[in-house]
Amino acid sequence: MSKITAAQVNELRKKTGAGMMDCKKALVEADGDMETAIDNLRKQGQKVAAKRQDRETTEGLVYAASAEGDKKGVLLVLGCETDFVAKNDDFAKLTQSLLDIAVANKPANLDELKSLKFDDSLTVEEKITEQIGVIGEKLDLNYEVVEADYVLAYNHPGNQVATVVGFNKGADVVGEAGDYVAMQVASMAPIAVDKDKVSEEVVAKELEIGKELAIQEGKPAEMAEKIAMGRLNKFFKENTLLNQAFIIDNKKSVRDYLKDFDKDLTVTDFKRIALS
Repeated sequence: MSKITAAQVNELRKKTGAGMMDCKKALVEADGDMETAIDNLRKQGQKVAAKRQDRETTEGLVYAASAEGDKKGVLLVLGCETDFVAKNDDFAKLTQSLLDIAVANKPANLDELKSLKFDDSLTVEEKITEQIGVIGEKLDLNYEVVEADYVLAYNHPGNQVATVVGFNKGADVVGEAGDYVAMQVASMAPIAVDKDKVSEEVVAKELEIGKELAIQEGKPAEMAEKIAMGRLNKFFKENTLLNQAFIIDNKKSVRDYLKDFDKDLTVTDFKRIALS
């Protein structure tokens, strides 16, 4: 059996972030072979992941960034189980590294991101599995993309909420409006850009709820549908971005606010991820 040196343990610790004792154990089991030791730690992560499948990852960090000359925005969240882990510097560095990989490689979806190389020996997915073993908690990765003529990324302080918003005009037209609209998305959590982007399932559900409420309030059945339509329009106003009251001036809708900058300026898409 090879003698495990402190230098080897330290090297493995730098590569994986695992504790000193875990690194030494992995190296002993691998008879000093570094790559096998890394593989052993990943296998440990697979075992931990299998045991913690039913756990909820309600903590973590959310990061957003723009790419491709601000024509693409990426939104990434690495979820964990506890606030203690989320506030750890190594966890923040890991999340930032994943964001950097996404910005540099521009994967189209989560599966593509997971298949990218994290380093010379591990893919992103394998790195997360390894870190599950190191940290001892379930970790979940999520990823969203927006492409448009101009995409603005917004990270709310604390990195619990982030957004990427796409516009149909360039940065020279959007100006400061982009920042305020991105903050609108972060704070007001719209479900769609406009009412025509709300799914048929959601519309049907809201109409059904509206009719039922009208009947429960004693309204005649023949009026229930009209009342339900009125409530649906209120739902659109409160939950679709362009129709929401603007957070800085609630006498205007977001749509009207954008027209102050350019009569044709609008939002084409947005993504929002929040951990709370």
